[in-house]
Amino acid sequence: MSSQPPPLIPRHIAIIMDGNGRWAARRSLPRAAGHREGVRAVRRTIEASIDHGVRWLTLFAFSSENWRRPVDEVTDLTFLLRHYLRSELKELAEAGVRLHVIGERDRFGPALDQELADAEARTAGNERLNLVIALSYGARAEIVAAARRIALEARAGALDPAALDEEGFTAHLATSGMPDPDLVIRTSGEQRLSNFLLWQAAYAELIFDDTLWPDFGPANLAAAIAEYARRDRRFGARPAPVAAR
Repeated sequence: MSSQPPPLIPRHIAIIMDGNGRWAARRSLPRAAGHREGVRAVRRTIEASIDHGVRWLTLFAFSSENWRRPVDEVTDLTFLLRHYLRSELKELAEAGVRLHVIGERDRFGPALDQELADAEARTAGNERLNLVIALSYGARAEIVAAARRIALEARAGALDPAALDEEGFTAHLATSGMPDPDLVIRTSGEQRLSNFLLWQAAYAELIFDDTLWPDFGPANLAAAIAEYARRDRRFGARPAPVAAR
């Protein structure tokens, strides 16, 4: 019987799914083909996260800056999102996945907004994996919106600014009630957060994988988790002194 301790599994993994367009370009395919292949990578990653015992998985699916892309690409991404909800929701629900959506989802229109709300309600009782989809999301806008809500509460006399602390501020964010990510992965070799979970990722471990998102799979996730387990997370504290022998 092995005496090795069990691997350290991050409770919450957040992923910046990058590289769909480059994946398609390298194959002389339209960008839409890269996005469609990226959906398959989402499916693989959800399954692998469940297998590893990850409890929270946040995927950066559409940033607030993505609205600047050509209209046809935004339309294709919106279609893929609606198709994913309709084709995968039953399987997600049966697998014990609970869906959460953060971001300015109303920008996608009332019909899709309602479909997202229905999907959240349908999976609300599931506990195996919390899947958070960031749609039309930007961390700076999220922080500004939280500050605005706090200011309004203070003006109404419902909040004492002197008593506000980090926990109180966090409660006004879109991720209220969710644990901060332990591990943030970005694919495609880019090394930046791109306005993703800036407050929440303050102490997250960062891993940058050169793999383009459509090629990301269980082996990539396992390698990231293994690297995470090797790191010494001190949260700003000094390491304990090593006793002299």
